[in-house]
Amino acid sequence: MSAHTQNPSWSYPIALFEAFGIEMEYMIVDRETLDVRPVCDELFRIATGEVVSDVEPDGPDGSISWSNELALHVVELKTQRPTPTLEGLAENFQSGVQRIDALLEPMGCRLLPTAMHPWMDPDRETRLWPHEYNDIYRVYDRVFGCRGHGWGNLQSTHINLPFANEDEFGRLLAALRVVLPLLPAIAASSPIVDGKRSGLACTRLEVYRTNSARVPMMAGLVVPEPVFTRSGFEEQILARLYEQLEPHDPQGLLRHEFANARGAMARFDRGAIEIRVLDIQECPKADIAIAALITELVRGLVDERWISSQDQRAIPTEALHAVLLDTIRSGERTQISDRAVLDAFGIGSDNASAGVIWNEILDRVLPDHPVWTPLLRRMLNAGTLSTRIAGQLRAAPSKSELREIYRELAECLHHGELYRVP
Repeated sequence: MSAHTQNPSWSYPIALFEAFGIEMEYMIVDRETLDVRPVCDELFRIATGEVVSDVEPDGPDGSISWSNELALHVVELKTQRPTPTLEGLAENFQSGVQRIDALLEPMGCRLLPTAMHPWMDPDRETRLWPHEYNDIYRVYDRVFGCRGHGWGNLQSTHINLPFANEDEFGRLLAALRVVLPLLPAIAASSPIVDGKRSGLACTRLEVYRTNSARVPMMAGLVVPEPVFTRSGFEEQILARLYEQLEPHDPQGLLRHEFANARGAMARFDRGAIEIRVLDIQECPKADIAIAALITELVRGLVDERWISSQDQRAIPTEALHAVLLDTIRSGERTQISDRAVLDAFGIGSDNASAGVIWNEILDRVLPDHPVWTPLLRRMLNAGTLSTRIAGQLRAAPSKSELREIYRELAECLHHGELYRVP
């Protein structure tokens, strides 16, 4: 997570699907050992001549800037301003990755993808960002202990979708509540933790959803409650969150919308909802293809292609949370039988795997894009990145075996290639 409270380049209001914002987080690791290296501030100093929290775009990546995150071994690449299309973004992010890799190489470092480092010991190796915004990070660390996996070892891709008014906010949030539980079944990339199989497809989301248990209102059930107005959200969600935080943060440093850690984070300060449940993939073109499919699915729900917005709002949070827990565990293999969830996507059968549902969604909402559709068909047929990583490993993999696989993943990131996708 980042303490950056607002992207000043957002102009308001932006209507539904008129623009998009994308953020991608990567680990900085040693080129030889692949151990984490807490040198993000040094990277930024080399890039700009001083230690800063943001590096503005001035290279071939065009519209992509870099930011710090809570942990010093993580760097975030993001769209500098809302972009009207996802077309071309994969290439821009890829240029940014390669520029960072070039700066890291003399330091003996490189970028590593996937949502969790496979053998990092966060209690011992986490170093918090010590510069601008450190006062906020210190509060998080004091309250929650930010040296566990749920803080110091998790990387994700965020999608920001705008809304121009309260009606658009309500329709967008209603759609996102329905979509969130399916996302680990297309984006899970974290099957390994502490050098071992975790038994989960999406370990990052499991540790994320429990990292703030001391203040239950921070993440809630990850799927947002059915509160579809700004006033209702501020009264029922944020006010209760701030009340729970107050004994731990009497100065109110965390009294801001960014303290809400639900999987669809309402950001009224920028007129957008931020999707936060996606594991990052092996290269930007995979992330952008997934983002394109998700946004088209959300558009279909907002347009009420299968069920009305009112029916979407009526699906209980607890039912959606139950599906989310299943996809965290089993990814695309999850069997979904909740009638309301199946109806939301126009699935007529009484039971369907999440992988089958995603294939049907692709056929319906993105059937013929010349780049993303064939790419997504290959990815869906091969399984999530989590499935592909686990498929290369023995039941009890050695560190050398893990290093070999994750070195291949680092190469995939640098060259913009999919991992083990026929």
